Formats: sequence, C-alpha cells, structure tokens
Amino acid sequence: MLDFAIKATAEYIEHMPKNQRKKYGQFFTSKETAIFMVGLFKIPTESQKLSILDPGAGSGILSIALLERLQAFSTIKEIRLVCYENDPNVVGLLRSNLEMACSQSTKKITCKIVSDNYILSQEVDYNLRLKTNPEPDKYDLVIGNPPYMKIAKDAPEALAMPDVCYGSPNLYFLFASMSMFNLRDNGEMVYIIPRSWTSGAYFKRFRQKFLGEGILKHIHLFVSRDKVFEKERVLQETIIIKVKKARSKSRTVVITTTQSNADFSQKTIFEAPYSAVVSGADSYVCLITSADEAETLNSLNRWENTLPSIGLKMKTGLTVDFRNREALRDKAEECAVPLFYSQHIQNGKVVFPVGKEHEYLVTKQRGLLQPNKNYLFVKRFTSKEERRRLQCGVYLARSYPEYSEISTQNKINFIDGMHDLSERVVYGLYVLFNSTVYDCYYRILNGSTQVNSTEVNSMPIPSMDVIEAMGKELIAAHDMSETVCDSILRGYV
Repeated sequence: MLDFAIKATAEYIEHMPKNQRKKYGQFFTSKETAIFMVGLFKIPTESQKLSILDPGAGSGILSIALLERLQAFSTIKEIRLVCYENDPNVVGLLRSNLEMACSQSTKKITCKIVSDNYILSQEVDYNLRLKTNPEPDKYDLVIGNPPYMKIAKDAPEALAMPDVCYGSPNLYFLFASMSMFNLRDNGEMVYIIPRSWTSGAYFKRFRQKFLGEGILKHIHLFVSRDKVFEKERVLQETIIIKVKKARSKSRTVVITTTQSNADFSQKTIFEAPYSAVVSGADSYVCLITSADEAETLNSLNRWENTLPSIGLKMKTGLTVDFRNREALRDKAEECAVPLFYSQHIQNGKVVFPVGKEHEYLVTKQRGLLQPNKNYLFVKRFTSKEERRRLQCGVYLARSYPEYSEISTQNKINFIDGMHDLSERVVYGLYVLFNSTVYDCYYRILNGSTQVNSTEVNSMPIPSMDVIEAMGKELIAAHDMSETVCDSILRGYV
C-alpha cells in the first residue's frame, strides 16, 4: 500500500512546481518518517471499530501507512477514515491512493475525503456557538503533517480560533489545536511539526490549551534540519510528537533522537521526567535528550528568580539600521553616538570602534537612544554550527566617558535594570550567560539560532546578592573564559 502511494507522490512532486504546493504549505512525508509515526500509536484493540482523522492529508501517505499497520490487528474489523484536503491539485491523487489501499485491505474500510477548509468548517463547533453540533465527530486516532504557512492575524482561520492565537499565527499549530478538539477522550494524535511552538510568548496560548487538554507521551528530535523533508529542500527545526487526550499527569516523556529520517533504527532513547519537560506558568517544553541535560535543568530550576523578578530585563537592540540609513555614519562626528553591533562583542568584552561601516548614529529620535551606563550585551543571532548559542560581552560606561548616550543595533540584546547596574552585577551576569550550564539550558529551551529575550527573561537565576558575589570573583580572576565562569558558577549551584 505505502510503496504505491510513495511512488505516486514522487511523480506528483516531479510534475507539480514547488511554488504551487507552497501556496498550501504542502510538504510530503517520507516513507521512513510515516512508518515511524504510525508505529508510535498504541492501537486500541478492545473495540472492533476504529476511527481515524488525517487533517491536511495531501496524497494520503500517513493515512495509508496507518492502514497498512492496522492490517496486523485481527481484533479490528472496521475502520472509518476521514481525510481533509482542500488543494484541488492533489485531491485526485489522494483519492486514487486511498482507493488502492482499500482494495488491498483485509479490513472493511470506509473512506471519506472532505474538501472543506479544515479549520473554518469546524469553527461553529469549536467555539460552541449557536447551531453547534451537540455531538461532533470524535476520533480514536489523529495523524497529521499539517501545512506550514504563516497567516495574517486577521485571516479567517486565525479569527476562528482566538483562544490559541497571538499575533500572526502559523497554520500548523491551529491544525494541532483543532486535532486535539477532534480527539475522543484517551485518543492519541501523532504530528510532525516545527519545534518553534515549544517556547516563547508567541505560542503561549496554544501551549497552555494544548498541554492542558492533552499529555505529551513521545517526542522525536532530528539533529539535521535539512534531511527530514529532503526531497523538498526544507530547512526547518522539525519534531514528531505523540499526545494523548487526557488530563491525568504522566510521570515521564519518551524523547528519541536521530540524525535524519533515514536512521530511525539507530535512534537514541531517553525517558525524561514530565515535570522537567513541561514546566512553568507558560508551559515551556524543554527538549531534554540525556541525564546530563536533565541535571542541568534540575540544578538551575532550584533558583526561583528571573531577571524581571529582581528588577532586570533583557531587551532587544533599539536601532534597525536599514530603516534608519540617513542617521548612520561611518566615522565619529559632532552629535554622533556609538552604534553597537554583534561584531563589537569580542572575547567577553565590548570593543569599539572596530572599523566597520555605520558604527555611529546621528539622531534626535529618543526611541533609538539609551543612556550610557553599564550593560551586558548578548548576540541575538549565531550560526547553527557555532559551539555556543549565548555569546555575550561586558559593556562598561566608564570606557566611553565622552558619550552620555549610545545606541544598539537590533541584532544584539542587552540586559538593563530599573536602576543602574554596578560593574560587579554586570560581571556576575556574564558569569551566568557565559557558562556552559546556561548555554546548555538555553539550547534545551530553544532550538533556533536566535536568542530571544522572552526565553531569557523566563530562565531561572540566583538572587542579586549571588550575582554580585560571582561578579566580584570574576573581576578578581582577570580571566573571562568559559572555564572560569563554570568554576565560579559551580560554587553557587
């Protein structure tokens, strides 16, 4: 069954331009990934009938992989399969693939293809409005590779699901939330989706609702970003999740890892404490892959403070340089102030000038200027290949006494306070953010190459007294290395 569908899909991809499929956020699942995904389900064998939903079915690869697996379960006699697909280009392929699968099956299969918009067609039932169906269809199993496509905040799909939307949402998490709604109690869903929803304020509403109604049972991580949808040339941090619709707490979550979709037989397996994976009021999902990473979380989570709780905050640099070209200067001149970029962060310190273009700013816009006082600068962007995600530098106001104000480009972050930060505090913050432990914590929290201030402001930190004490030790050491920061931090963790 599955080989037939895979071959037919490959022919479709070859003849259908990618820009056409991109309109629907359409990227097809590989054979290996489909087999792994359907293998995650705990098949309910107590009933002779089974209902399956595949939202955004595409060519039917996931549905057919699941139908093929179910052939081995003798207790299951009837299967009801509902596939949503509203791309007219692929519906014909979906229909022929399903017809083939049904003809090959030893079970009685009822297939239904719904060409309506998956989200909008259920808006009334989802929001419990007038004329809602008192008994909407519910399914035992939901399997999905939803569309990956950002939509406007006032798009009909976003307005249909206001309880999980914030800003301009992506269709993939709207599909996931609607799929949870479609599951019957104790039913299971398996989805392949981007990792981005696991942290950040942008997905907070979705996480809280999704993980309030269901429990994570399994998470699979891919080390490589470009080998999951290799025929599609997609560069995306992608994960596979299995979620059970239940409110009861689970003790652990199984987390597996492979390099790509071609080596599932060589996956690493780690059973992580559920409380370490899903934690906090914002329901962040920390993707732990080893006992060492679990210990990292446990050691830092003992601290109950965050930057905002002690009067500090990480903020994003103020100046978007390409939007303020008329204010940029290559050399110092009257009324010009330094404009700090990530290139100025070098070996734990802020070095200025470094001879790059547009190092100075001449402006009267107050929103682009900040007081010349002590800060910790942190790069916002690093490459995937770099060893550290958190790369920071100490900025001391006394190094630039000729300026009362400075500016920061928006590709760096800076830590500021309600009151001026002492040099000891800035050095103490450097100990934290230059340590191996904090870099590891952030990588667990966020898989992207961007350092987001929202995540950093949620990370646990010690009290101000401890930060100051660590800074005092670092100043005395005359050594800004990661090794020294690790040594100092170990004395307080």
